[in-house]
Amino acid sequence: MTTSLRDQLAAAARRLEAAGVPSPRTDAELLAAHVLGVPRGQLAMAGPLTGSRWRRFTRLVAARCRRVPLQHLTGTAAFGHLELAVGPGVFVPRPETELLAEWAVARDGAVIVDLCSGSGALALEIAHELPRATVYAVERSPAALRWLRRNAAARAAAGDRPVRVVAGDARDPAVLAELDGTVDLVVCNPPYVPAATAVAPEVRSDPPEAVFAGADGLAVIVPVIDRAARLLRPGGWFGVEHDDSHGQAVPELLRRDGRFHRVSDHRDLAGRPRYATAQRAG
Repeated sequence: MTTSLRDQLAAAARRLEAAGVPSPRTDAELLAAHVLGVPRGQLAMAGPLTGSRWRRFTRLVAARCRRVPLQHLTGTAAFGHLELAVGPGVFVPRPETELLAEWAVARDGAVIVDLCSGSGALALEIAHELPRATVYAVERSPAALRWLRRNAAARAAAGDRPVRVVAGDARDPAVLAELDGTVDLVVCNPPYVPAATAVAPEVRSDPPEAVFAGADGLAVIVPVIDRAARLLRPGGWFGVEHDDSHGQAVPELLRRDGRFHRVSDHRDLAGRPRYATAQRAG
């Protein structure tokens, strides 16, 4: 066993790189910080991993080499200003979705609905940033609902205004029908990957129903557009994440719907089409 944490991290990063892990040094540091129970930024002040900590670290590195998602190994995923609990049965939130959250926070609103909420990433980040808003999070998967309720309870305990968790299908007209025509903002990060698309090993650990959406990837987005149009008040806003192949298709669906105007598409930090937005017409 190497004698310094720096050497241990370098050796772990080499193993991860050989296994094809996209960010080997970062993952090695995050796993070490998780084992040590310290923020990643404090690793420079930490001594080497020894004894049970060393054994645990090597097991985690081996699992990451098998492409078990980093977030499943640490049990958390960073999203915006939050740390969310995640694991098998729920989609791991991605950094690119933070752009949709930032857009939503800038729109503001008193009543906000997050459709296909999953772990609750969008709903909970928005509720954290907009403490006066009433936020609803809709999710149909029993497994994902357990993670959503856990995260919602944790954020409420931390002092955020409680998010209202709704068990139901985001496409169902009966779900939150009592809010139809009154909602200021609807956001959605639905399943949207076309069925034949090859995905990274880590994505294959996500529930397939949270990733794939029919041959063209639009099987959920189409009915969600209708649901958003019904929920929103005139002047309310809708934002939906989509596959990078949908940069023209999703805005066109919004325009063809006839109930939206000011339709725009937005790119992520890598320059790929990532989410579309539109305003409910009067």
